[in-house]
Amino acid sequence: MKRGSTLFLKMAVILIGLPVLALCIFGFPWLANNPVNPDYAHILYPILIGMYVSVIPFFIALYQAFKLLSFIDRNQAFSDLSVKSLKNIKFCAMTISGLYVAMMPFVYLVAELDDAPGLIIIGMVPAFASLVIAVFAAVLQRLLKEAIDIKSENDLIV
Repeated sequence: MKRGSTLFLKMAVILIGLPVLALCIFGFPWLANNPVNPDYAHILYPILIGMYVSVIPFFIALYQAFKLLSFIDRNQAFSDLSVKSLKNIKFCAMTISGLYVAMMPFVYLVAELDDAPGLIIIGMVPAFASLVIAVFAAVLQRLLKEAIDIKSENDLIV
């Protein structure tokens, strides 16, 4: 793969991480200090804590994606290191999904108090999106592992 295309993807990974970092530094503290309705501000704290905790596996997954692109640059795309990176991405995505599912009861309480049933659907979007990413990473991991096995088998034959 050309170095320019992986450079573009590396920049995309960095640009994905910057808004999330800005949200953690500026957005979440502002929301904690200025809740929309002060009557149920105490319910927002577990949601904000869950969002802060979910940022950790998010950045780990971004780092693993960056490493995967580095392996591609060094022509090590078909290696066990790439499979391990995809496995870590899958685990991080499943962790994020689990965290957002665990936050759903609090989202339900906020939606019930605010009389906004659409909030539950909006709260489920990150859980399902990270679940889709986990499934996609698992499929890629399995395909890559099978390709490595076929490649090593062919190397032994020749």
